[in-house]
Amino acid sequence: MRKCASLVLAGALAGCNMAPDYARPEVAVAPVFAGPAPAQDGASAPLATELGWREFFRDPRLQALIGTALAKNRDLAQAYARIDQARAQYRVQAADRLPALGADGNASRTRTPMSVLGASSGLTTGTDSSNLPDGITYSQYGANVGVSAFELDLWGRVRNLTQAQRETWLASVEGARAFRLSLIAQVAATYFDIRAGEERLALARRSLEGRREGERIARMRLDAGVTSTADYDQTVLLLTQAESELADIQRTTEQAQNLLDVLVGGPVAEPLPAGLALSGQLVPIDAGVPSQLLANRPDVLQAEHALRAANANIGAARAAFFPTISLTGSLGFASTALGSLFDSANHSWTYGGTLGLPIFDWGKREGQLRLSKAQADELVAAYQASVQTAFREVADGLVARRRYAEQIAIQGRTVEAQRRLARTARLRYDNGIAIYLEVLDAERSLFSASQTLVSLRATELQNAVTLYTALGGGLEDVAAVPAPAAED
Repeated sequence: MRKCASLVLAGALAGCNMAPDYARPEVAVAPVFAGPAPAQDGASAPLATELGWREFFRDPRLQALIGTALAKNRDLAQAYARIDQARAQYRVQAADRLPALGADGNASRTRTPMSVLGASSGLTTGTDSSNLPDGITYSQYGANVGVSAFELDLWGRVRNLTQAQRETWLASVEGARAFRLSLIAQVAATYFDIRAGEERLALARRSLEGRREGERIARMRLDAGVTSTADYDQTVLLLTQAESELADIQRTTEQAQNLLDVLVGGPVAEPLPAGLALSGQLVPIDAGVPSQLLANRPDVLQAEHALRAANANIGAARAAFFPTISLTGSLGFASTALGSLFDSANHSWTYGGTLGLPIFDWGKREGQLRLSKAQADELVAAYQASVQTAFREVADGLVARRRYAEQIAIQGRTVEAQRRLARTARLRYDNGIAIYLEVLDAERSLFSASQTLVSLRATELQNAVTLYTALGGGLEDVAAVPAPAAED
């Protein structure tokens, strides 16, 4: 009997698999990224995946902020909780692949009146009952170990449902990693916004001081009758413009700080290390080859796991068209005396099975199969779209990296030219060759060009962060994300 049970169990665990063979969907991928590699992408530049975020972000203050965000961000905590939920659901489903053993014991004591016994035994009212007891009292004891409704998975229904739940779990892990990268990128981009705002504020304050001095001189010249009210009003207009620009920069910088506080889980109480200037933060990385994205991007891996889960669900839906066989069995003891319950003479057993044969269900199973296939078709398109999005993000990042480098170089030359022009205008005014309005115009142009240069540097850094995460960089220190074992 034991040998027979073992053979049945082995057959149940090694039944057919009705799921279609999985094949990764084809996506048109160029062998190399378009466009010439910039000079900073020499052969010595590491791949994004070879640099942890602590190596890529060299700013000590930014490192501290990212570390705090990874530890305290509430949205990331939700993503990790969803991993635990998916893992628990997988374990619940996986338990159906093995028989569930249960043990029970029972004890009862029963008294039956003689009137009932007499009626059931055919005693008549004329029978002399003077020597009969009032009733009979007896005990019943039992102990059993058994299996209840274990499905023989001959067609792979339970196995495919388990596989689908496992892939859902794996998808949740990749989803948490994708969100983790997104969080790192958002913290870095917001931090660079703040650093750029601080540098722009310093420029704006210096410009405001110069324009206040210009307004004071213009007032003196107006009072002395040397200049007209039109010239004075021009200086006042430049002053109010500088004050308005300063207020606008303060507003955007403070709002960026509010966003950063949310990303890192609240205001950081402990002192932070000093930060680096924007111009010293760029780290060169090599984009590698396009095919590496399929293995490095968590969102692409998440989409593939979701597709694999849908593929397994098709197998479960197909298996529903075939008979289901469930086994039950128990082994135990039954006795009217507790002391002799486990004697060999009181041994009892039972086993059996049920067969469920689907005949007609008004198209329910056919509809479920079509639903599973349509969901798989949707996820094929979703996977292909995620791959295309990944390539577009990398391509956009590479294009932006080249063009921002060109813009910054051009804007740097523009700032130098404007600075020379402002010095010349000041010399011309000091020698009485030009009016003061020429000085103010030159300084206004210098201020605007300098602000643009700071903004371009911040944008270049933000693009570098986007490219780094688009290439799958930043998955360092992922111990908080529970990665499943191959057979877990």
